[in-house]
Amino acid sequence: MNNGSTSGELADGLRTLLARLAPGDRLPSSRELIREYRVGPATVARAIAALAAEGAVVTRPGSGTYVARRPALGDRAADTDWQTVALTDRAVEIHQIADPFGPPPAGTIVLDGGYVHRTLQPTRPLSAALARAARRPDAWDRAPASGLMALRTVFARLVGAGVTPEDVLVTAGGQSALSIAFRAIAGPGSQILVESPTYPRALAAARTAGLRPVPVPLDGEGLRPDLLADAFALTGARLLYCQPTFQNPTGTVLAPERRRQILDVARASGAFVIEDDFARHLGHGGAVPSPLVAEDRDGTVVHVTSLTKPAAPSLRIGALVARGPVMERMRAVRLVDDFFVTRPLQEAALELLGSPSWDRHLRSLAVELRARCAALAAGVTRELPGATLNGPPTGGLHLWVRLPPGVDDMALTDAARRRGVAVSPGSRYFAAEPPAAHLRIGFAATASQAELTDGARRLGAALIDLDPGNEAGHL
Repeated sequence: MNNGSTSGELADGLRTLLARLAPGDRLPSSRELIREYRVGPATVARAIAALAAEGAVVTRPGSGTYVARRPALGDRAADTDWQTVALTDRAVEIHQIADPFGPPPAGTIVLDGGYVHRTLQPTRPLSAALARAARRPDAWDRAPASGLMALRTVFARLVGAGVTPEDVLVTAGGQSALSIAFRAIAGPGSQILVESPTYPRALAAARTAGLRPVPVPLDGEGLRPDLLADAFALTGARLLYCQPTFQNPTGTVLAPERRRQILDVARASGAFVIEDDFARHLGHGGAVPSPLVAEDRDGTVVHVTSLTKPAAPSLRIGALVARGPVMERMRAVRLVDDFFVTRPLQEAALELLGSPSWDRHLRSLAVELRARCAALAAGVTRELPGATLNGPPTGGLHLWVRLPPGVDDMALTDAARRRGVAVSPGSRYFAAEPPAAHLRIGFAATASQAELTDGARRLGAALIDLDPGNEAGHL
């Protein structure tokens, strides 16, 4: 072989050599190959790399290159098709929460996030709280199944209305709390009433528990009690899931006169109400109504709260609040699932909630969320002519936007991704057919208000991409 030989030709020659060697045999050294085949070091390196990529050889730095193990005659690709048959009765519904467009590329403006941006998180207080918690002598001891008594006391105090620590079960965030409650209260095959639209991960958790969601429409004042009564009567359901305060995705707050009506309807139907109070600490500076559980004396309401949304994604600390045998049932599910929530994280949450920095954080977060909400609302109004904005909300992390007639939410979401902005298609938030096309657009996951303005501009450009005739509305 002369000096002009390519690495491909050298690789072919080495394949012939490999056929005569046994697995584990050592190939000649690079120096020997250079001398025998009369090629340069770079040619040898490229040929060996090609053979290694094929799995024909294994390189061991400092030792040499060896013949790889050859597949045995009986070796074959694994056949897991049998699992399709074995798992037919255990479907896990994630289509409503999985991103159909995949992870957004770098540089995408994130308007589909469900957590506050790192710059809005209480990072330093969190780090200090975790450090103090880790120094406690019992930090790594087993925690009680219901949660640390001191932390349960804090959650009980936050709810008020006679709630005691015995009525509280600490959970690994709000999603875990929903999963526990759904499985503890209703059996597989049961129907569960849900707001329409509603939180997609709650729909996924309900369906994974074997429940069948039945939508009950909202209006500008929240869940409609008249339709709720009809739904209970028609379905015989014994469970309602709702978000009375800053509802996700609409931002709606349940009207005061409807709160008692909702509880009365549920009580008359012998049903539980799961109150997802995820946005308790996400108000924009105005008054936040007390939770439904504070008005309940009969154990109708199972209250879900969490520290994750106002703090940080990895502070997976939440709580279930309930009275009566339902709490014992939920404690039993917790024991079967995971015994308890990790103690250092509970201790850190306790440190954080007891620090003056927590109240300061909540006040500054409210100011920033209010400003961001206004900035994005102005951008959406300006850049999406023909769209209808619900609100804007007085709390929460999102805007709910009804798209102009004829615009498909999935098509616009796809076009927006190509323009470098990520939004959530509204169809994900409905348990049945959506009455119209919507988008949920978040204002908390970006780094700045300037990004919100730019994101709205890109979204408007995506709308023009779908219908160039809309460009006239921007002039």
